[in-house]
Amino acid sequence: MWNELTATQVAPPLWLVALSGLAALALVSYPPSWHVLRGLITIAHEGGHALAAVLTRRKLRGIRLHSDTSGVTLTRGNPTGPGMVATAAAGYVAPSLIGLGASWLVAAGRITLLLWAVLVLLVCMLLMIRNFFGAVALLAVGGAVFALSWFAPPNVQGACAYAAVWFLLLGGVRPILELQTKRRHGRAPDSDADQLARLTRVPGALWVLLFLLVSTASLAAGAYLLSARWLPFEV
Repeated sequence: MWNELTATQVAPPLWLVALSGLAALALVSYPPSWHVLRGLITIAHEGGHALAAVLTRRKLRGIRLHSDTSGVTLTRGNPTGPGMVATAAAGYVAPSLIGLGASWLVAAGRITLLLWAVLVLLVCMLLMIRNFFGAVALLAVGGAVFALSWFAPPNVQGACAYAAVWFLLLGGVRPILELQTKRRHGRAPDSDADQLARLTRVPGALWVLLFLLVSTASLAAGAYLLSARWLPFEV
């Protein structure tokens, strides 16, 4: 099992890497597809809140995922302080940072390791889900990842892994832009950025800017990792 997990796969051709990136960009840019697939970004978002809460020793009470692609992570502990700030700040940057870590594994050919790491994270989230729709969503995503890792040939696994990583990197940026649009029109008074503003006295717009800087930097670094082996130079 360990040999299977740590085995490396041959990188797909450059045209397939580029095509998977274009496909992910189309899915993120096209409103109907984004409306359906945005829930995957929400899973990563709420997972980021949950992981930050656990790492800062806050008590994780539960996670809820909703059919409108929104979600909420409930924690218990000091309502102020570094732990609460880290927990609130982790959500919007989580999809991009997960995408960056996944791009490193994919670029190294560790496709199987990536798929099983995703399965472990989904199982951990499933244990904390507190609503029916959230449980169904995680089971559906986990079932698809398991089927891909168990039944799909290596070339299909590689193509899907590249597309998924591109989707995380690109999809991590759009919710931040949507957040600022909602804030500008007064439709997100309790957003993560506004909660952070109340916790730290740093304006919410600066928190949104920080989220955007992290996500765009992750996109740039992830894109380099995914295409580095074909570049004529090294950075």
